[in-house]
Amino acid sequence: MDLKKYADVMIFALKSARKGGKFKRGENILVSYDMPALPLAEEIYCKLIEGGFNVILRPYATEKMAKILYTKGSDKQIKFMPEWEKLFTENLNGLIALRAPQDLANLKDVDTKKIALATIARKPIREIMDVREERGLFSWTLANYPTEGLAKQAGLSLKQYEAQISKACFLNEKDPAKKFAEVTAQINEVSKRLSSLPIVKLRTQSEDMDLEILLGENRRFISGGGCNVPSFEIFTSPDWRGTRGVYFSDLMSFRNGNYVKDIRLEFKAGRVIKATAEQGEDFLKKMLSLDRGACQIGEYSLTDTRFSKIDRFMADTLYDENFGGAYGNSHIALGSSYSDTFSGNLSKLDKNLKKQLGFNESALHWDLVNTQNKLVTATLKNGKHLTIYEKGRFLV
Repeated sequence: MDLKKYADVMIFALKSARKGGKFKRGENILVSYDMPALPLAEEIYCKLIEGGFNVILRPYATEKMAKILYTKGSDKQIKFMPEWEKLFTENLNGLIALRAPQDLANLKDVDTKKIALATIARKPIREIMDVREERGLFSWTLANYPTEGLAKQAGLSLKQYEAQISKACFLNEKDPAKKFAEVTAQINEVSKRLSSLPIVKLRTQSEDMDLEILLGENRRFISGGGCNVPSFEIFTSPDWRGTRGVYFSDLMSFRNGNYVKDIRLEFKAGRVIKATAEQGEDFLKKMLSLDRGACQIGEYSLTDTRFSKIDRFMADTLYDENFGGAYGNSHIALGSSYSDTFSGNLSKLDKNLKKQLGFNESALHWDLVNTQNKLVTATLKNGKHLTIYEKGRFLV
């Protein structure tokens, strides 16, 4: 794997994710990384320093440390966040996060309530980042570094796993960042066309699901825009109150060390009223009860197979939510919505307006992926129906 090219892609992605502004020399960039990703972190560090940025390095807690905290720490210790963390975040202009897990089941036996405590405690920090992102003062990007643990869980050799990452991130191209920009431009064009349609509802049908969502007022479709590397999805945050029917996730999911397979969710009046899974059902139900918004949807997404070259299960949502394969994918996220799918003035989108428009709030955001052959039909304001996605491809 060419780490210099990977570093170029990550820095390009971070810059392209900045809304309404450009990065300037002297801005503050945080590079967070799992220890196995240190070689990539070093390449990124070098390029950022050469670019004139102030770079802060922060290795994540090791897997052993994370488990120690959740199994031996008190609730107060788990929720602890230093006072300076908010001040630090309020002065941060960019974040590059590198994930490289070795043991995906590290937290499997940990009480999910303990993990929830930490998730909820970090919510104020995420909210600061969201506000700064909306104002064009901050952007972030996220990527994976291949490990034996990820490869093993995906049923691949490390070499095969690296090859999937290289293919997905265009690292085999002469100029990966340029290729990334070209594909992103094509995806953005589709999202603009979708946003221009007077859509009221979307119905998604496959062999095992029939789900209807209400798009809601003042919504638009957007793409990843560099936040995730890779990112080929086009998504929106619908009005959660209009969700009804059955959603089925056939692509397995790993979360907090737990393996969940074949999730079936039945929605009524916007909320999950029945949830089953072939494996990991108990964990699924615990996540649905994390808070009031956890059993409501915050995102609806589609990926075109022409854009994504990912064709293997990768044991990580970052890649699996961008699955291309034969029929692309759709996914919904249980939990929090994305405020930047609001088509109006983001500075006016306060908590009261979010609630009024049906943007979901939760400490959870869990993407659940369907890779089946599906038909997506839009109901327009004039009552007509328009097929926007079929056999893994957008038709707009």
